[in-house]
Amino acid sequence: MHDEDAIRGVVKLWMEASQRGDTATVLSLMTDDALFMVPGREPFGKDAFAAASAGVKGMKLEGTSDIVELKVIGDWAWARNKLRVVITPPGEEPVARSGYTLTLFQKTNGRWLLARDANLLAPEKK
Repeated sequence: MHDEDAIRGVVKLWMEASQRGDTATVLSLMTDDALFMVPGREPFGKDAFAAASAGVKGMKLEGTSDIVELKVIGDWAWARNKLRVVITPPGEEPVARSGYTLTLFQKTNGRWLLARDANLLAPEKK
């Protein structure tokens, strides 16, 4: 259970850091070759993630994360996560997105880090 607890800790820290706008901490939780897949665009890496994070400064972010499945296989693990994120740009109405992610984690130098993430969040219907 130690590895599973450590991975759950990574997800929890990621959510907390994201809500604080602490991009440096979020970036420290991913491998250098991390890859993100979202609908409607080509996969992108850590540098593009950092650039996109810089573009949301000043926005309020709230979110919940519920790991539905988690499996550790040696130095790799995967998690299916139900995620809900509400982003509120300054002076605008909140925008809520929810859905599932499928994340691969890699144990590197004794730390679990996000290596691949397929994010299937969609706008919530009002």
